[in-house]
Amino acid sequence: MINIVVFLSLTLDGVMQAPGRPDEDTRGGFKYGGWAAPYSEPSIGKTVGESMATTGGILLGRRTYQDFYAYWPHRTDNPFTDVLNNTQKYVASMTLKEPLPWMNSTLLLGDVPRAVADLKMQLEKDVVILGSGELVRSLMKENLIDRYMLLIHPIVLGSGKRLFPADETIATLQLVNTETTGKGVIIAVYEPVKSTKRAG
Repeated sequence: MINIVVFLSLTLDGVMQAPGRPDEDTRGGFKYGGWAAPYSEPSIGKTVGESMATTGGILLGRRTYQDFYAYWPHRTDNPFTDVLNNTQKYVASMTLKEPLPWMNSTLLLGDVPRAVADLKMQLEKDVVILGSGELVRSLMKENLIDRYMLLIHPIVLGSGKRLFPADETIATLQLVNTETTGKGVIIAVYEPVKSTKRAG
């Protein structure tokens, strides 16, 4: 059975919204888009490359899928474009319909946690979730996340959508690996050690 791996950039206060570009996600009046860009360096690219090299697919929520599709296929100057184009993409959405516009894209049908559980049994290589906070949280509640690779940036924004909101979800994680880049980004890898549940 394969692993479902979350790969996300976060601020110190847990914000995951729009790390890449100013226009990436302005919901809620968020004005700090692109906050991760000043911390980019080759060691992070190396980590991303190594993670994607052993990946059998990418799992995306609807909004992240549409944002990626609108941006990455046009970035011909970046090797990550070829990776995204050629990697199988699984999309969780209740509103999108087949055929999806981006090459190598498959819509997950029916109940998303059940569809993801089926993927874990059927595939031969791990699947990585990029962005897609709502999807991550829904799978976390069903104990379907096997690993969190979090790039924790040394910045506090005080606002924005967080990976773990105050919704009484509980998870106990163990740190299995960590490294720190020259610009102070902590690349921390965690794995669950107890079932996720709601308090009360």
